[in-house]
Amino acid sequence: MKIRLERKEDYFEVENLVREAFYNVYRPGCFEHFVIHNLRNDKSFVKELDYVLTIDDKIIGNIVYSLGTLKYDDGKTRKILAFGPVSILPLYQHMGYGEKLINYTMNKAYKLGYNEIVITGNPKYYKKYGFESASKYKIYYEGLDRNEESPFFMIKIFDKDKLDIQNSEYSDPECFNINEELLKEFDKKFPYKEIVKKDTWL
Repeated sequence: MKIRLERKEDYFEVENLVREAFYNVYRPGCFEHFVIHNLRNDKSFVKELDYVLTIDDKIIGNIVYSLGTLKYDDGKTRKILAFGPVSILPLYQHMGYGEKLINYTMNKAYKLGYNEIVITGNPKYYKKYGFESASKYKIYYEGLDRNEESPFFMIKIFDKDKLDIQNSEYSDPECFNINEELLKEFDKKFPYKEIVKKDTWL
């Protein structure tokens, strides 16, 4: 097993990996592979933290980081690090590879000088990495009611003595907003997969 930076020649393989990891999991089909495709050309992309995990030179996992925006209540803004999607090929899921990617790259992020990371995800899973509800620190996800708890929006703080955050709202980079028609066209580049519709989704 090796963890290394993603290379340009990996792009399509990684996009297909991400598609395999998310297809029909949270919605019919998926859009995460298109997010990554768009993110690589966006100013919010953190290239230094774009890693793949390989086994016998086969890419089986990927993680990407980007810079979202914190808008303080007084109107000021600043960037804050976020990761996701984290993708592992289905055959290799639930074997600890995602955990290895997350821990490895969070350590890299800290060494690069980042003090906080925000994510959206399952709090039961991410608690073990030191993530807490972001609302505890008066940071709220854009568009949601501040009076209602949003446990899926979390923050990890490496050094709380260096924390400098006021009441604020977080917004993802613009490239995370997906045009469904462009997604359909992009998806034609990949092998056919049947879209499944369920009564409930994860």
